[in-house]
Amino acid sequence: MKTNDYVKYITETVVKYIDQPKDERIKIKQEKKESKAGFWFRWFGILPYALKDVVKKRR
Repeated sequence: MKTNDYVKYITETVVKYIDQPKDERIKIKQEKKESKAGFWFRWFGILPYALKDVVKKRR
């Protein structure tokens, strides 16, 4: 990718972000946050998540 292409892409991305209403930006940010996997799952995989689930069921 040439430098001009990169600058053009960054400029388009920034302009697209600025043109969105603030409410829409907040909504998109919130949706991304909700769809993201939890900390334990992202960092350690399914095993700690399963272990936590088993412990939680015993209580």
